[in-house]
Amino acid sequence: MIKGIEHIAVCSNDTKRLTDWYVKMFGWDIVYDNGKGTYFVKAADGSMLEIMAADGKDFTAEPNAGGLRHFALSIDDDDFDVMVDKLKAEGVEVVTDVVVSPKGIKTFFFRDIDGNIFHLIYRPIAL
Repeated sequence: MIKGIEHIAVCSNDTKRLTDWYVKMFGWDIVYDNGKGTYFVKAADGSMLEIMAADGKDFTAEPNAGGLRHFALSIDDDDFDVMVDKLKAEGVEVVTDVVVSPKGIKTFFFRDIDGNIFHLIYRPIAL
């Protein structure tokens, strides 16, 4: 039985820069560095991103194009606005500003420094 998603790989033209950004912005830990430009960063819940070298071609995902489009980052309500402010202060590109649904679900879509789309999500009640 599949237990879940262990990691998702992200390609970057500057893996060290992107890795350092995730560590700075989200407080994630570098748990693997192969010395050749591949890193794993780990979130508090154990989920990970692998940052690996791209082939040099730039690719920026559009929000509704086919294929993988964004990473959703779970966050507590108390930390949501603080993280939004931190990301905006860092100058991230806002894709969709904060939205709160009638059920109290909060979302904020943004691009990391490589153009990958992320969103913060707070769910008051788990699915």
